Amino acid sequence: MNTAIETRSLSVTFATSSGHVTALHDLNIVVPKGTVFGFLGPNGAGKSTTMHVLLGFIAATSGEAMIFGKDVRETIARQSIGYLPERPDTYPFLTGRELLHISGRLFELKKHIIRERTQSLLEKVGLTAAADRRTATYSRGMLQRLCLAQALINDPELVILDEPTGGLDPFGRMDIRKIIHDLRDAGKTVFFSSHELSEVELACDHIAIVAEGHVIASGPADTLVPEEENLERYFMRVVREHSDASRAKQQPF
Repeated sequence: MNTAIETRSLSVTFATSSGHVTALHDLNIVVPKGTVFGFLGPNGAGKSTTMHVLLGFIAATSGEAMIFGKDVRETIARQSIGYLPERPDTYPFLTGRELLHISGRLFELKKHIIRERTQSLLEKVGLTAAADRRTATYSRGMLQRLCLAQALINDPELVILDEPTGGLDPFGRMDIRKIIHDLRDAGKTVFFSSHELSEVELACDHIAIVAEGHVIASGPADTLVPEEENLERYFMRVVREHSDASRAKQQPF
């Protein structure tokens, strides 16, 4: 199995007080195993909805979503996933070390493995000195680092990151980028969404851009963007062109 994530004609429609809103329209993506995949789009494009389907938080209205060949509706499909949400939070009365220990116990890891991974991850995210402080005293950037460590405690094969560099200074963003590259070098798959397009450009092997629930561009990072454009300029152009085409279709003849 060379594919970590695959969606086929994935659609999600939500019922609202004023009718129905379709968040995803026949979304098709393929994420190769062992790669860093950037999932980009403007606000409201359907990025978080896609992630929530993959994680089993919400059900698709139609279509399929698979992780390592398993339907995401099967619990086994999600056993090897690590997830960092866009706005991570913790129990403020726990220390960073305690949070990682509890997370390891939820995965039924052995005590010595929990201790080893906790120490290793605290060092990796730069929180060794703050490990025994209550998380209520952590800054936003420190919480971001801690929750990334929490997402990695089970040594997942697939890591899903929603805005992983949010709240981090340039040094923190560089650290996260190194962790992402280390995960790829270890054969893991990283699927992440970010508005920091410069970070995506530096970190990703493959990119997909979504708008209004559709994939409007996708491909290898080194060939998707024309030589005369950077990722930010290309992103702005294809999203604007899609928006203009969408509005034109809605105009009465």
